[in-house]
Amino acid sequence: MATVPAHVAESAGWIRGVVGQLHRRLRQVDNAEILTPSQSAVLNRLDREGPATQGELAAAEHVRQQSMAATLAVLDELGYLSRTRDPADGRRSVVSLSGLGTKTVRGIHQHRNEWIANALVAELNADELKTVRQALPLLQRIAQH
Repeated sequence: MATVPAHVAESAGWIRGVVGQLHRRLRQVDNAEILTPSQSAVLNRLDREGPATQGELAAAEHVRQQSMAATLAVLDELGYLSRTRDPADGRRSVVSLSGLGTKTVRGIHQHRNEWIANALVAELNADELKTVRQALPLLQRIAQH
């Protein structure tokens, strides 16, 4: 691996810190007291990628099947999930978002977007906002590396 210049390493640390801070702040503005990070991750994955089996979710989230079963049980109890038989293997079930689950995920996303939009307007002038907008595709490229 190539040697990274000090200013690039410093930028990397700054990005990591800011992204972490932003993530924590976003969890504070929604229902973070109701859902754990694991539960939120499963709801978001089901919203983004669609129905999945418990095993697929466990593998995608890098947790054991037993941990995923516990997470799904809580989400099921809250009414956020719907289960159907797996057409490929009737012994398994496929998990998807219920209507309430979809409404909850979309509500969280909307609430977070509104908070970010309000923060952008309150904290940045027009030139700063333009700079942030120009940096977004670059940050996305980094995230997809």
